[in-house]
Amino acid sequence: MSGPAIDATFTALPYRSLGDAALTRAGQLGASHADFRFERVRYQELTARDGVLQGATDQEDLGFSVRVIHGGAWGFAAGVVLTTDEAVRVAETAVAVARVAAEMTSSPVEIAPEPVHEDVEWVSSYRLDPFEVPVPEKAAVLVEWTERLRTGAAVDHASAHLLQVHECKYFADLAGTRTTQQRVRLFPGFEAMGAGADTFDSMASIAPPVGRGWEYLVGGPDEAWAWDDELDEVPELLAEKLKAPSVEAGAHDLVIHPSNLWLTIHESIGHATELDRALGYEANYAGTSFATPDLLGNLQYGSGVMNVTGDRTVEHGLATIGYDDEGVATQRWDIVRDGVFVGYQLDRAMGQLHPELNGGRSNGCAYADSPGHVPIQRMANVSLQPAADGPSTEELIGRVERGLYVVGDKSWSIDMQRFNFQFTGQRFYRITDGELTGQVRDAAYQATTTDFWRSMEAVGGPQTWVLGGAFNCGKAQPGQVAAVSHGCPTALFRGVRILNTTEEAGR
Repeated sequence: MSGPAIDATFTALPYRSLGDAALTRAGQLGASHADFRFERVRYQELTARDGVLQGATDQEDLGFSVRVIHGGAWGFAAGVVLTTDEAVRVAETAVAVARVAAEMTSSPVEIAPEPVHEDVEWVSSYRLDPFEVPVPEKAAVLVEWTERLRTGAAVDHASAHLLQVHECKYFADLAGTRTTQQRVRLFPGFEAMGAGADTFDSMASIAPPVGRGWEYLVGGPDEAWAWDDELDEVPELLAEKLKAPSVEAGAHDLVIHPSNLWLTIHESIGHATELDRALGYEANYAGTSFATPDLLGNLQYGSGVMNVTGDRTVEHGLATIGYDDEGVATQRWDIVRDGVFVGYQLDRAMGQLHPELNGGRSNGCAYADSPGHVPIQRMANVSLQPAADGPSTEELIGRVERGLYVVGDKSWSIDMQRFNFQFTGQRFYRITDGELTGQVRDAAYQATTTDFWRSMEAVGGPQTWVLGGAFNCGKAQPGQVAAVSHGCPTALFRGVRILNTTEEAGR
């Protein structure tokens, strides 16, 4: 059975004629490279609290942009009026910007060559477009979630949310590449809140955001998250947490579930191995990276069981796409192999600057979150790979005499070089002689990136692997937001420092 087709209301828009007009004019003005990007991005968000729909909003971002290299410098401009005259004017503006920038550009801009992709289409893997589901039907699901949660004795308040994005994009360049793509992603979730004798806390769903459709909420076991199971469990988990003792600070062995570990991967590996960050391009805003190019191939990033890939092709990944915003076919590659740092995330400019990486070409990491923003190097789906015949989560827990089992993400902190960090979680369970012996509160784990990943003794098998992720990875000035997934198995770490956050807050 074939999947969804590109939305006919998008293909009816005049992006081809606008692109032809813009690229023709850029070529006439002497641009050595020019690309045209036309986008329609639809957003819908629903929120509910305590049995009542709180809000339902729809937004649409529609427009186009032209990016050029002229005189050895970048130029960029964007527009929203869908006429060929406006497309020509935007192309002329982009060239004018490049001419100004050329006076301030010390090294001429070059981009790595890429094969031409002539009039190709790509659609992400989903079955039911959430934008075709009536809003009252979606609202009813969220309201019902909050009502079910509030039947728990420990739950004082409950909230639920659903964020949905439908992205259509056309790309064309002077070389002849033409791509038309469509993808859907959504982020449903809920949270229960309650007060104990001396504390207030919450417990949320650990369902990750996904590159799927409405089937993630209503489909069969191969499509939908186990929402009913979680709705039954969360009130009881919250009640246990509110009565749990405070954690004992010190060195503990950790077994970390994918619902927590994905975020540690994002912050300490994903951002650290963006080449533009490592070269200082993000220093003014988001920091740099300890993983500098001189360490490539030499740095023992983690233990020998650590294998991390960058992947913009994995099914249902939030950063998954067929072709990036520079017309590059997306790929999968190694970032850490057997614990050694071996690869970066690259766009075409970075690929040209460092021909020793990825055969001197991009690995498909250019993305702009809006037709009004310039494409920048963005994170792929960066994932820790499981062991082919690896242990189950229960077997990993069974290897620990004294430690903690961590489930669900919460707050985090990491320095500007992605090196010193601490992470909390939704649930920390004591492990005593290989058995879970109840929750503890007020816990955070702290380490440096390399100490932490070098302490990883074992990774679970494929049966423990989950694709987590975030909708809100921020980068650049002006700021852009991108969605990205991170898959990982359950993993065992030895001798990690645990902080008692309540005691630390009093210092």
